[in-house]
Amino acid sequence: MASRLTTFSKFLITLFIMGLIGVGLYFLLNGTAIGDQVKEKAENITGKNGATENTGVTSGNNNSSGNSSGANKVKNSGNDDDVLKVQVFTWGGYAPGLYFNEGAQWSEKSRFYKDYGLKVEFVLIDDFEASRKAFEVDEVHLLGQETGAMNTEMERLAKYDPRVFIQVDWSRGGDAVVVGRGIKTVNDLKGKKIAYGGYSPSVSFLAHMLESAGLGFDDVERIEVASAPDAANAFKSGKVDAAIVWSPDDLACVRAVPGSKVLQSTVDASNIIADVFMVKNEYVKNNKDKLAAFYEGWMKGAAEINSNKNNFKKAAKVMSELTGLPPADAEGMMSTVRLTTHGDNLDFFGQNVNFKGVTGESLYSKMGENFVKINQAPKSRPQWRALSYAGAVQKANLSGPAHKSEGEKAFKAPTAADKVKPAISSKPISISFATGKYELGENAKTIIDLQFADIARSYKNTRIRVEGNTDSVGNLDMNKKLSEQRARSVAAYLQKQYNMSPNRFIIVGNGPSKPVKGCEQNQNDACKAKNRRTEFQLVAG
Repeated sequence: MASRLTTFSKFLITLFIMGLIGVGLYFLLNGTAIGDQVKEKAENITGKNGATENTGVTSGNNNSSGNSSGANKVKNSGNDDDVLKVQVFTWGGYAPGLYFNEGAQWSEKSRFYKDYGLKVEFVLIDDFEASRKAFEVDEVHLLGQETGAMNTEMERLAKYDPRVFIQVDWSRGGDAVVVGRGIKTVNDLKGKKIAYGGYSPSVSFLAHMLESAGLGFDDVERIEVASAPDAANAFKSGKVDAAIVWSPDDLACVRAVPGSKVLQSTVDASNIIADVFMVKNEYVKNNKDKLAAFYEGWMKGAAEINSNKNNFKKAAKVMSELTGLPPADAEGMMSTVRLTTHGDNLDFFGQNVNFKGVTGESLYSKMGENFVKINQAPKSRPQWRALSYAGAVQKANLSGPAHKSEGEKAFKAPTAADKVKPAISSKPISISFATGKYELGENAKTIIDLQFADIARSYKNTRIRVEGNTDSVGNLDMNKKLSEQRARSVAAYLQKQYNMSPNRFIIVGNGPSKPVKGCEQNQNDACKAKNRRTEFQLVAG
């Protein structure tokens, strides 16, 4: 006979049935495609109606040497489309970004993300052609560039209306010329075979180096190869007398070729190779806040690395993880560049009206003319103003000593030994003076501006020896004194006009004691004119 269920039994059965339903719903939501769709719809509804957006100004600097309130936090929906992708080469100048990002990949540890809500990913693409293709199809947003060599790419990239918005470094030893036995100065390269990578910063180095000795492309035998490593191989195999190479290939060349040496590097030619990032103008228009945040974070990273050895080592470790280089090699690579600061960028982008050094515009324009000479850039090229975007630089709010520009090198007062120290290069220039006078006329100043000022600015880490020379007409002692006075007038003009340190100049008055070869006897008016010259020599500082 059946018995009725008690109230308590019914309660237990109800609990059991509800438990089965709960287990079933849990499995449906977490173990089936239908459940995934339901959760996704719920998250979308929450994101539209309940999420908040942080657009506050950041003020924390996390060990930075300056304030950080210029760039707002950027809008970030959490999708991969929000990631700013930055193409880099294996090069020490990219250390600040990697350091500030806490690695190549974006993460919540990244200070770009914590301080600005900005996701940044660094993409290592050492193959030059592959890097350009990645930029063209938007696989990367920022493209590694060099200011002078930009001239060779503007036809190809014109349809993307590119802009330069940040300078990341100056090469300071990363580029060099190695020479064989018997070549003591740049002047000795006349008629020699020089290997270099075409369409590259090596051309900038070659052009400036030859100019410092009063030479041009036609005064040497140019052997153009595909890249700087190929130039190094040409030198090591004995095919050329000299080669423009990249560090550490310069040291490898010296080890491989007996009697060879590094004649000059960008330690001396300190302001000729400037690395930058380029971005499409369409991206600039739609992402000004992102670029401002990226710039400010990068500058904070540069300031911290420049001012603290532990930060330098940390940056080298992060760089080694991306490139595969040992940390010691990454440190060595970083030591061959000047990581530019916010102050340097203000100078570079022409925002400091009192700056008299090398700007992005002057470097780009000068090298454009040189690339045209060797048919590696078109005569019709966009002007710097059409290529530069200074908005991110202008928006940054960074202060303090670590963010200041590099400024001029502090030279000690020259000594007697400096008057006879071997020169790196020598450039004679004919500067006219009135008979018996040493004051510079306007024509003489123009000659100095056109023929030497750029060299002095590009080689700002070297001393400048100014030697005055005369013909043999007149009293010997008077001519020697007059030649020294004329040399001092030239140096004084450069000091005043270009804000150069007085201690940078070595003044020598030779009188008639160093005539031009072939005019030793001052045998005619032409020879006398040649001997009345001012010679500019670059001397290692």
